[in-house]
Amino acid sequence: MSELQELSFTVSGRVAKPCAEVYEAVADPEQLSKYFTTGGARGRLVPGAEVTWDFHDFPGAFPVQVLKADPPRTIVVQWDSEATTDEAGITTTTFEFEPIDNDTRTLVTITESSWRPTEAGAKNAFGNCEGWTGMLAALKVWVEHGINLRAGFYK
Repeated sequence: MSELQELSFTVSGRVAKPCAEVYEAVADPEQLSKYFTTGGARGRLVPGAEVTWDFHDFPGAFPVQVLKADPPRTIVVQWDSEATTDEAGITTTTFEFEPIDNDTRTLVTITESSWRPTEAGAKNAFGNCEGWTGMLAALKVWVEHGINLRAGFYK
């Protein structure tokens, strides 16, 4: 049996809207601020951009680097963190948007990687897994019904 080298996770969910609409709800900072980044998002998710995200549950805007944005299918971002396997202390998150049911629904898959297999790495990975699962639920409710599921949830 080989030794565990890195922790990563994948969460996914289905949203009853076309792929391009769901992609836009993540890429557009105005929409992202309405259901996910409770403290606000600044900057559109386009390749090479540095944007900022702020959360009431983790106050203080932090920079997010956009590595890839391929509408309406993929977004890849990175940011600084602790307990990562990356020498620069970076974690990578990939959003994939797959049209299903003749593009009347979208399968959203979020994968995050680069956590050390240590207590601190596991704590960060589990915390972020919880956060991305909450984001998927909030994304679904926002895109399908225009409701901010996180309003008042953290503050």
